[in-house]
Amino acid sequence: MLNKSNLAYLLLVLTTLFWSGNFIVGKAASIYQIPPFSLNFYRWLFAFLILLPFTIKEILRHKKYILENIGFFIILGITSITIFNSIVYYSLYYTQVISGVLMISTIPVWIMFVASILKIEKTNIFQIIGVILSLTGVLFIITKADMELIKSLEFNKGDLSMVVAMFSWATYSALLRKKTYEVSQIALLEIIIMCGLIFLIPVYFIEMSFGNSIIISKPFILTLTYVVLFPGIFAFLFWIKGIAIIGANRAGVFLHLMPIFGAIMAMVIFNEKFMFYHILGAIFIVAGITLSNKKKINA
Repeated sequence: MLNKSNLAYLLLVLTTLFWSGNFIVGKAASIYQIPPFSLNFYRWLFAFLILLPFTIKEILRHKKYILENIGFFIILGITSITIFNSIVYYSLYYTQVISGVLMISTIPVWIMFVASILKIEKTNIFQIIGVILSLTGVLFIITKADMELIKSLEFNKGDLSMVVAMFSWATYSALLRKKTYEVSQIALLEIIIMCGLIFLIPVYFIEMSFGNSIIISKPFILTLTYVVLFPGIFAFLFWIKGIAIIGANRAGVFLHLMPIFGAIMAMVIFNEKFMFYHILGAIFIVAGITLSNKKKINA
């Protein structure tokens, strides 16, 4: 029988594995020209419909509580469902999987940073230095450690948009632990999906207006099945449960597994190469994450 901590560790390892797979499937979606915002819309629409029979009674029972906190739930929905997932799929049209997962691996540092700004948790000097080092690592990846690229300011828009995604997820994770909830984790997930999905609707129609329509095909069906079930429902439930057991900071550490899982799959499936700037960025990112998790020793 697993104790609570070991259960959290298992759930968080599976979460990072499923999310790493999401980058691989997202890259495959770009190859098959599946529109990124439409893919995200259908991902969460089907996740919402699957969860609805299991959550509707509880949601109706707690409707007063939900309405009283609707602004907070909308922020959670926008940061996680609307922004983060859409931008990840969009970014993978333009950047390598390895670059994406390395940048996302800095999220634990940004969770601490955002939690400090929002006065959810206190920060210390090690975490401040960790933020600087991790940001330096991200900059190496964005600029590809190329001075000419820095001078010309011609950055890969996939890398730049991934920065928005990582800050969005960090905000979501920090806010998630700000409150205790009167609803179960599955109902909380459904509420968050509902709030994020509302703001995805106009984005979906805007993308369609540009002629980017979903074509029902085998690649789309397989892609949608994976993103709905694994990085969608299972990973989000596991992430919420993991944070509930061991807290956002300790749960965030498990995101460090994503570059390992993601890089291995990217190299095997897409023949991506680990470049020098990836190594340089990874060194600073690991140093930043290590320092961020160091406790301040009082004199």
